Amino acid sequence: MATNDELTNIVTIHFSYVTPTYTKSGSPNATFNALQNIINGVTCNVIDHGADKAAKIRIDSQLGLNEFYSNRTGTDELVSQMRNEGGFVHVVQNIAASEGLRDTFELDMVMTKCRRVDPDEERNRPEKMFVEGYAFDFRNALLPVTFVIYDANGMNHFEALEPSEKSPVFLRVNGHQVSKTVTTVQKTESTGWGESFAQEVTSTQREWVITGVNAPYEWDTEETITAKEYSEALQNREVVKAEIKQRQDEYNATRAQTQTPAAATPSASGFNF
Repeated sequence: MATNDELTNIVTIHFSYVTPTYTKSGSPNATFNALQNIINGVTCNVIDHGADKAAKIRIDSQLGLNEFYSNRTGTDELVSQMRNEGGFVHVVQNIAASEGLRDTFELDMVMTKCRRVDPDEERNRPEKMFVEGYAFDFRNALLPVTFVIYDANGMNHFEALEPSEKSPVFLRVNGHQVSKTVTTVQKTESTGWGESFAQEVTSTQREWVITGVNAPYEWDTEETITAKEYSEALQNREVVKAEIKQRQDEYNATRAQTQTPAAATPSASGFNF
């Protein structure tokens, strides 16, 4: 979905499975019909029909994760990519006039860490802060999350809270989802003779940028979250990670078996090809 008038901020919504009818009542599922119309081209999109004819859509999604183990560094590391998961799809006639109201998020999180990143002038990247911790899904399972702050006052505010693994801070944050294409110019100086070589590098930047926060909730209370509940949620998170690793190991083993070439049968000439 393009959330700005220039069609440059593209937010992706992931749907894993949607049924034609609601399980309990058996009544038609409007979201299924809306998605089916998008797939079949009944609902117009920008690429095929242009921005003027493209449908306007509102989706109220939940936070989800795309999780898998990566071996790029030589050791298995869990990658947890935040994404918009499902939600009700509504085809509407009008959308919010303000672009700032079209890409918003709001959620409770347990903050365990915040760290500043120095600016990078060569890559035209300003100073920012990463805010890390856990959010919750509808089953109250922990979801590791990472947000970004660019506002200087915001960075100072979060630093003053002094979050840590042993002293987490439970609070509600809100902000915007930013997905944009960033082009930087990288220069390589000539070591012998001649002009430096300049090359444009284009990358996609996807961030969840915090622009506001409420006062922290009181920690370890029945009204918010108890230390015991949080400890149990952390233990359950380890079980989830182990299950993800087991499923991936089983998948990799099955894939390796299917890709192993069959033993060649010796030919009459004594050569195998």
